[in-house]
Amino acid sequence: MTAPFRAVRPAGLLTLGLLAFCGCDRGGSQQPSGPVAPVTTVDVIRSFPHDTSAFTQGLVWHGGVLYESTGRTGHSSLRKVELETGKVLQKVDVAEPHFAEGLALFGGRLYQLTWQDQTGFVYALDTFRQMGTFAYEGEGWGLTTDGTSLILSDGSSQLRFLNPQGYAEQRTVTVKDGSEFVNDLNELEYVKGEVWANVWHTNRIARIDPHNGQVKGWVDLTGIIAMQPDPEAVLNGTAYDAEHDRLFVTGKLWPTLFEISVPGVAGGGHAAAQAETPPPARP
Repeated sequence: MTAPFRAVRPAGLLTLGLLAFCGCDRGGSQQPSGPVAPVTTVDVIRSFPHDTSAFTQGLVWHGGVLYESTGRTGHSSLRKVELETGKVLQKVDVAEPHFAEGLALFGGRLYQLTWQDQTGFVYALDTFRQMGTFAYEGEGWGLTTDGTSLILSDGSSQLRFLNPQGYAEQRTVTVKDGSEFVNDLNELEYVKGEVWANVWHTNRIARIDPHNGQVKGWVDLTGIIAMQPDPEAVLNGTAYDAEHDRLFVTGKLWPTLFEISVPGVAGGGHAAAQAETPPPARP
């Protein structure tokens, strides 16, 4: 457990950070021409151990535990993880040559993407038994659900909505901050009617309106963890406990998983509940 912490980004770096990943889609002009969505820093409520061998690609909260998809060829897996200790309670390896990616829970089953194989796996939630596969075009990066569709990112500025029955593409939205395309959308989570997307190789999560693709705000996690020695050990993993309004974040190969609050937006439910609980009466 840690004391409360707020990530802060100096004002001068803020503009540079936005220009680094808010530009035209796939190679156009990178000069900003539209409004920039507001940026919110975070409060760290608690921290927990995280397996430093886990190249985190997807993270889901359900039933008091975390479900995690880890990547890299020969090291990919699906895991059930105890929050408090980081202990792996259940695990199934993903066979080579697959490189596992995003993860979502829908209808009592876990759906896991692969990076370049255009193949996803479907698992039974309780046993991790593989129930089937599904196909999609292009690369697979992040995956989440709004309770109706599976929502997939492929590293571009597009979010694709798939029908869980048959996996037909229902629609796509292009993600923009104002008029600027936001590329490298990675791991996804559905939070209070928004799609939250880690932007690869940044400390930012975009809060996206799923109806029109507009970025409603940015969550800035700069400084939440010391710089990691592996350049690929980047922020990538968001899980939301909707019942208790708790947010969890981690990254690839990170030693720590954090429970955070985005003030005025989401998270902090556990801390609020503790604060509202009266102390026991003295005998």
